[in-house]
Amino acid sequence: MTADPETDDPGTALPGGIGLSRLRVYDWPAPPGADGLCGGTPHMHLACTEAYAVVGGRGAVQTLTTGGFASTPLREGDLVWFTPGTVHRLVNDGGLRILVLMQNSGLPEAGDAVFTFPSEVLADPDAYARAAALGREDPAHDARNRRDLALTGFTELRRRLDAEDPAALPDFHDAALRIVRDRLPDWRARFAEGPAAEVSRTAAHLDALAAGDTSHLRSAAVHRGDPAPAWGMCGRLDKYSREGTTRIV
Repeated sequence: MTADPETDDPGTALPGGIGLSRLRVYDWPAPPGADGLCGGTPHMHLACTEAYAVVGGRGAVQTLTTGGFASTPLREGDLVWFTPGTVHRLVNDGGLRILVLMQNSGLPEAGDAVFTFPSEVLADPDAYARAAALGREDPAHDARNRRDLALTGFTELRRRLDAEDPAALPDFHDAALRIVRDRLPDWRARFAEGPAAEVSRTAAHLDALAAGDTSHLRSAAVHRGDPAPAWGMCGRLDKYSREGTTRIV
């Protein structure tokens, strides 16, 4: 893949091809039988690193990795990020608001997020799709039911990790791959057209500068992004995307 610093149009992608959104974490308490904490839906990304820049409130992010369970406090000014394979759950202790930076914009929207549903749901693609879907009539109800079902699986996964079951996370990883496998060609195309193209464009600019060519600087522009509301996995989102971006200068 190559980029021409004179003619290649960076379009309206955010810097580096990242995804950006404002998140107001759900304040719904966990269902009876769970830990009673308020927060979002546990899930895992297979190809994207995610970062949380906390802009208000307080809470925590609970994580499951091969190192076991951890709970990282979140306060205003904190910056926390985690790599693919980290099962994570946001806990809202009061007014938790986050600026979310997501690697590889376009991949999470195309399905790079698998919920920690119970194993019998993960084993049935149709059951998984039904459990993950949000209807138009009452998306808040559907999002809460989805959260509660994922908490059931998260609790079981944590129990297995606490019992030092070596197959706990590998079993979930394998189930997650089965869920997304058919989407991998689409992910590859999105990556090539987005983040990979941004890297190629920067490489071409560096080559041009090394050759004494500054022509790409003459196409400088200013863009503005207007967020769109959405029901997210962990809360209400204001999502910035290419489609909501306009050139103003």
